[in-house]
Amino acid sequence: MTFDRSRLLSFDLETTGLDPHTARIVTSAMIRIEGRSVDPLELLADPGCEIPENATKVHGITTEYAREHGQPHDEVLKETISRIRAGWDDGLSLVVYNAPYDLSILRCLDPEFTVTGLVYDPYIIDRIKDPYRKGKRTLTHLCEHYGVRIDKAHEATSDALAAARIAWKQVQVWPELAQMNEGELMEFQAVGFYEVQQNLRAWLSEQGKDTTRVFTSWPMQG
Repeated sequence: MTFDRSRLLSFDLETTGLDPHTARIVTSAMIRIEGRSVDPLELLADPGCEIPENATKVHGITTEYAREHGQPHDEVLKETISRIRAGWDDGLSLVVYNAPYDLSILRCLDPEFTVTGLVYDPYIIDRIKDPYRKGKRTLTHLCEHYGVRIDKAHEATSDALAAARIAWKQVQVWPELAQMNEGELMEFQAVGFYEVQQNLRAWLSEQGKDTTRVFTSWPMQG
Protein backbone atom coordinates (compact mmCIF):
# COMPACT_ATOMS: atom_id res chain seq x y z
CA MET A 1 0.00 0.00 0.00
CA THR A 2 1.20 3.52 -0.85
CA PHE A 3 -0.26 6.91 -0.02
CA ASP A 4 -3.14 7.50 -2.43
CA ARG A 5 -4.38 11.06 -2.02
CA SER A 6 -7.63 10.14 -3.73
CA ARG A 7 -8.52 7.62 -1.01
CA LEU A 8 -8.36 9.22 2.42
CA LEU A 9 -10.04 9.34 5.78
CA SER A 10 -9.23 12.73 7.26
CA PHE A 11 -9.73 12.96 11.01
CA ASP A 12 -9.78 15.72 13.63
CA LEU A 13 -10.82 16.14 17.25
CA GLU A 14 -11.85 19.18 19.25
CA THR A 15 -11.45 18.47 22.94
CA THR A 16 -11.58 19.67 26.53
CA GLY A 17 -7.87 20.42 26.83
CA LEU A 18 -4.33 20.29 25.48
CA ASP A 19 -3.03 17.28 27.43
CA PRO A 20 -3.86 14.10 25.47
CA HIS A 21 -3.60 12.06 28.65
CA THR A 22 -6.54 13.87 30.26
CA ALA A 23 -8.49 15.46 27.36
CA ARG A 24 -11.93 14.21 26.42
CA ILE A 25 -13.69 14.47 23.09
CA VAL A 26 -16.04 17.36 22.31
CA THR A 27 -16.32 16.89 18.54
CA SER A 28 -14.96 14.18 16.28
CA ALA A 29 -14.86 14.72 12.52
CA MET A 30 -14.12 12.08 9.91
CA ILE A 31 -14.19 12.86 6.19
CA ARG A 32 -14.07 9.89 3.88
CA ILE A 33 -12.66 10.87 0.49
CA GLU A 34 -12.78 8.44 -2.42
CA GLY A 35 -12.15 10.13 -5.74
CA ARG A 36 -14.78 12.84 -6.15
CA SER A 37 -16.91 11.41 -3.34
CA VAL A 38 -16.54 13.35 -0.09
CA ASP A 39 -18.53 11.98 2.86
CA PRO A 40 -18.17 14.08 6.04
CA LEU A 41 -19.35 13.03 9.49
CA GLU A 42 -19.06 15.14 12.64
CA LEU A 43 -20.08 13.80 16.05
CA LEU A 44 -20.76 16.03 19.05
CA ALA A 45 -20.05 14.47 22.43
CA ASP A 46 -21.08 15.31 25.95
CA PRO A 47 -17.63 14.84 27.51
CA GLY A 48 -19.12 14.13 30.91
CA CYS A 49 -17.20 16.97 32.52
CA GLU A 50 -16.99 20.74 32.39
CA ILE A 51 -15.50 22.13 29.21
CA PRO A 52 -12.91 24.68 30.37
CA GLU A 53 -13.43 28.26 29.26
CA ASN A 54 -10.12 28.27 27.40
CA ALA A 55 -11.23 25.26 25.34
CA THR A 56 -14.59 26.86 24.58
CA LYS A 57 -12.78 29.97 23.34
CA VAL A 58 -11.00 27.77 20.80
CA HIS A 59 -13.84 25.66 19.41
CA GLY A 60 -16.90 27.60 20.58
CA ILE A 61 -18.71 24.72 22.30
CA THR A 62 -19.91 25.23 25.86
CA THR A 63 -20.56 22.64 28.53
CA GLU A 64 -24.29 23.42 28.42
CA TYR A 65 -24.50 23.04 24.64
CA ALA A 66 -22.62 19.73 24.68
CA ARG A 67 -24.84 18.38 27.47
CA GLU A 68 -28.01 19.35 25.65
CA HIS A 69 -27.09 18.29 22.12
CA GLY A 70 -24.21 15.83 22.42
CA GLN A 71 -24.16 12.06 22.37
CA PRO A 72 -22.71 10.15 25.33
CA HIS A 73 -18.94 10.45 25.24
CA ASP A 74 -18.23 6.73 25.09
CA GLU A 75 -20.58 6.29 22.12
CA VAL A 76 -18.71 8.97 20.18
CA LEU A 77 -15.38 7.38 21.12
CA LYS A 78 -16.56 3.93 20.04
CA GLU A 79 -17.93 5.13 16.70
CA THR A 80 -14.81 7.18 15.98
CA ILE A 81 -12.51 4.22 16.53
CA SER A 82 -14.83 1.92 14.59
CA ARG A 83 -14.82 4.23 11.56
CA ILE A 84 -11.05 4.68 11.66
CA ARG A 85 -10.55 0.91 11.76
CA ALA A 86 -13.03 0.48 8.90
CA GLY A 87 -11.13 3.05 6.87
CA TRP A 88 -7.86 1.19 7.37
CA ASP A 89 -9.54 -2.11 6.54
CA ASP A 90 -10.76 -0.54 3.28
CA GLY A 91 -7.25 0.60 2.40
CA LEU A 92 -7.72 4.31 3.13
CA SER A 93 -4.90 6.46 4.48
CA LEU A 94 -5.72 8.26 7.73
CA VAL A 95 -4.81 11.95 7.50
CA VAL A 96 -4.29 13.52 10.94
CA TYR A 97 -2.70 16.90 11.50
CA ASN A 98 -0.32 16.52 14.47
CA ALA A 99 -1.22 12.86 14.85
CA PRO A 100 0.40 12.27 18.28
CA TYR A 101 -2.21 14.55 19.86
CA ASP A 102 -5.42 13.13 18.38
CA LEU A 103 -4.35 9.49 18.25
CA SER A 104 -2.91 9.60 21.77
CA ILE A 105 -6.27 10.83 23.04
CA LEU A 106 -7.96 7.81 21.47
CA ARG A 107 -5.34 5.50 23.00
CA CYS A 108 -5.69 7.05 26.46
CA LEU A 109 -9.49 6.77 26.31
CA ASP A 110 -9.36 3.23 24.90
CA PRO A 111 -6.12 1.34 25.67
CA GLU A 112 -7.03 -1.27 23.05
CA PHE A 113 -6.79 1.28 20.22
CA THR A 114 -3.77 0.64 18.01
CA VAL A 115 -2.59 1.89 14.64
CA THR A 116 -3.20 -0.80 12.04
CA GLY A 117 -2.96 1.22 8.83
CA LEU A 118 -1.23 4.11 7.12
CA VAL A 119 -1.15 7.46 8.93
CA TYR A 120 -0.20 10.63 7.05
CA ASP A 121 0.58 13.65 9.21
CA PRO A 122 0.78 16.91 7.18
CA TYR A 123 2.38 18.71 10.13
CA ILE A 124 5.38 16.42 10.50
CA ILE A 125 5.77 16.04 6.73
CA ASP A 126 6.09 19.83 6.56
CA ARG A 127 8.63 19.85 9.40
CA ILE A 128 10.73 17.15 7.75
CA LYS A 129 10.58 18.37 4.17
CA ASP A 130 10.91 22.12 4.83
CA PRO A 131 12.85 22.31 8.11
CA TYR A 132 14.38 25.76 7.71
CA ARG A 133 11.27 27.73 6.80
CA LYS A 134 10.62 30.44 9.38
CA GLY A 135 7.27 31.12 10.95
CA LYS A 136 4.59 29.20 12.77
CA ARG A 137 3.28 25.84 11.60
CA THR A 138 -0.25 25.80 12.92
CA LEU A 139 -2.91 24.37 10.63
CA THR A 140 -3.97 27.90 9.67
CA HIS A 141 -0.41 28.92 8.84
CA LEU A 142 0.13 25.80 6.72
CA CYS A 143 -3.09 26.51 4.85
CA GLU A 144 -1.70 29.93 3.99
CA HIS A 145 1.67 28.48 3.00
CA TYR A 146 0.23 25.79 0.71
CA GLY A 147 -2.55 28.01 -0.61
CA VAL A 148 -5.48 25.91 0.55
CA ARG A 149 -8.81 26.98 2.00
CA ILE A 150 -9.83 26.52 5.60
CA ASP A 151 -13.47 27.40 6.14
CA LYS A 152 -13.48 27.81 9.92
CA ALA A 153 -10.40 27.14 12.02
CA HIS A 154 -10.91 24.92 15.09
CA GLU A 155 -14.17 23.53 13.73
CA ALA A 156 -13.45 19.82 13.47
CA THR A 157 -14.83 19.16 9.99
CA SER A 158 -13.17 22.27 8.54
CA ASP A 159 -9.85 21.34 10.14
CA ALA A 160 -10.04 17.76 8.84
CA LEU A 161 -10.84 18.93 5.32
CA ALA A 162 -8.01 21.48 5.43
CA ALA A 163 -5.55 18.77 6.53
CA ALA A 164 -6.59 16.63 3.55
CA ARG A 165 -6.09 19.59 1.20
CA ILE A 166 -2.60 20.20 2.61
CA ALA A 167 -1.73 16.52 2.16
CA TRP A 168 -2.86 16.76 -1.46
CA LYS A 169 -0.63 19.77 -2.06
CA GLN A 170 2.35 18.23 -0.29
CA VAL A 171 2.32 15.23 -2.60
CA GLN A 172 2.33 17.63 -5.55
CA VAL A 173 5.42 19.34 -4.13
CA TRP A 174 7.15 16.10 -3.09
CA PRO A 175 5.80 13.32 -5.37
CA GLU A 176 8.28 10.85 -3.87
CA LEU A 177 5.96 10.65 -0.85
CA ALA A 178 3.44 8.77 -2.98
CA GLN A 179 6.13 6.31 -4.10
CA MET A 180 6.88 5.05 -0.59
CA ASN A 181 5.09 1.96 0.59
CA GLU A 182 3.21 2.01 3.89
CA GLY A 183 6.14 0.88 6.00
CA GLU A 184 8.55 3.32 4.37
CA LEU A 185 6.24 6.30 4.79
CA MET A 186 5.43 5.45 8.39
CA GLU A 187 9.13 5.03 9.19
CA PHE A 188 9.98 8.27 7.38
CA GLN A 189 7.54 10.19 9.56
CA ALA A 190 8.44 8.42 12.80
CA VAL A 191 12.19 8.95 12.35
CA GLY A 192 11.68 12.53 11.22
CA PHE A 193 9.48 13.29 14.21
CA TYR A 194 12.08 11.77 16.54
CA GLU A 195 14.79 13.98 15.08
CA VAL A 196 12.63 17.12 15.26
CA GLN A 197 11.82 16.45 18.90
CA GLN A 198 15.40 15.62 19.79
CA ASN A 199 16.47 18.96 18.33
CA LEU A 200 13.77 20.67 20.37
CA ARG A 201 14.94 18.88 23.50
CA ALA A 202 18.54 19.97 22.89
CA TRP A 203 17.49 23.59 22.33
CA LEU A 204 15.37 23.66 25.49
CA SER A 205 18.23 22.13 27.45
CA GLU A 206 20.60 24.83 26.20
CA GLN A 207 18.10 27.45 27.41
CA GLY A 208 17.90 25.78 30.82
CA LYS A 209 14.24 24.88 30.27
CA ASP A 210 12.30 21.78 31.23
CA THR A 211 12.50 18.94 28.68
CA THR A 212 10.45 16.30 30.50
CA ARG A 213 7.36 16.93 28.38
CA VAL A 214 9.18 16.55 25.06
CA PHE A 215 8.13 13.15 23.69
CA THR A 216 9.68 11.49 20.65
CA SER A 217 7.24 8.75 19.59
CA TRP A 218 4.99 9.02 16.53
CA PRO A 219 2.12 8.56 15.59
CA MET A 220 1.16 8.19 19.25
CA GLN A 221 2.90 9.24 22.43
CA GLY A 222 4.55 6.41 24.29
